[in-house]
Amino acid sequence: MPINLKKVSVLVVEDLAPMRAMLVAVLEAFGISKIYEASDGRQAFEHFQNFKPDIIITDWLMEPIDGLEFIRMVRKSKKSANPMVPIIVITGYSAMQRVTMARDLGATEFLTKPFTGRDLAKRINQIITRPRDFVETEHFFGPDRRRRKGEYEGPKRRMEDGISDESSSKEGRNSDMWDIVIK
Repeated sequence: MPINLKKVSVLVVEDLAPMRAMLVAVLEAFGISKIYEASDGRQAFEHFQNFKPDIIITDWLMEPIDGLEFIRMVRKSKKSANPMVPIIVITGYSAMQRVTMARDLGATEFLTKPFTGRDLAKRINQIITRPRDFVETEHFFGPDRRRRKGEYEGPKRRMEDGISDESSSKEGRNSDMWDIVIK
């Protein structure tokens, strides 16, 4: 089923102007016309509050506020326009430790530079066609970190889990919004 991206808005956060221009050009080639640009996390949070984008693509390393601090602000700030917005982190560092750190802060997807337009399209497609539920616990708020839904249906996934019978998952607020872009 084809995806119509004309109504999707994206905030691109990248400190390097040539990389930001390349991302914008790729998004435009996908048919996305509402693209907002920011060169650091501070400016990005202002744009995020004002424009309320459907997707955020952010670089990791920026000054004075980097991509990880920006993710923290989006997910945890009382001023956040939408703490459940999908966030794709892009970086030149692919060590598993970095992927885990971004995931644990609430990144939805991770993309390592250099990447192709096809790689970015796959991440956007994943966000739209398979939105993740959000989990809120004492120590974490963000998209469910488990990619695969197992066959297990009980209250605990592991014996050592202290999870009660009550679900700690929240249905992603954005899942209904994506129905309008999938035809």
